Amino acid sequence: MDLDYEKLLKKARKGLEEVMIDTERFQPPVPEIMHEGKKTILKNFGEILDSLRREEQHFSTYLLREIGTAGTIEGRRLILQGKVPTNKITKRISLYISSFVICEECKRPDTQFGRNGRTLTLNCEACGAHRPIKAIN
Repeated sequence: MDLDYEKLLKKARKGLEEVMIDTERFQPPVPEIMHEGKKTILKNFGEILDSLRREEQHFSTYLLREIGTAGTIEGRRLILQGKVPTNKITKRISLYISSFVICEECKRPDTQFGRNGRTLTLNCEACGAHRPIKAIN
């Protein structure tokens, strides 16, 4: 029996290569932002939540703190006080995804929050990695 490490590694990777290269699987919706008077409305807030698989309270709290404004959730929309530039909202959503959704090890979005004692962790369902994350108060 030939137990050459390189041959065994190539054999194991043969079926995985297509899956591991596929990075186009996760495409969060583009934010649909509308300005109405002195308010900014994120019309597809609910769709973004569904694609990220996160709780609306956590995501909205993060956005409101990062943008530095008050806001409310009405149905599947997030209404922000004041006129907030579209690129500012888009940038904050991207930062949220990199901090609280994407696994740092395998770069996949298949994660969920967990607790290890009092520490909030991001647990990856794809590779099993876990890392502590900063809680939003």
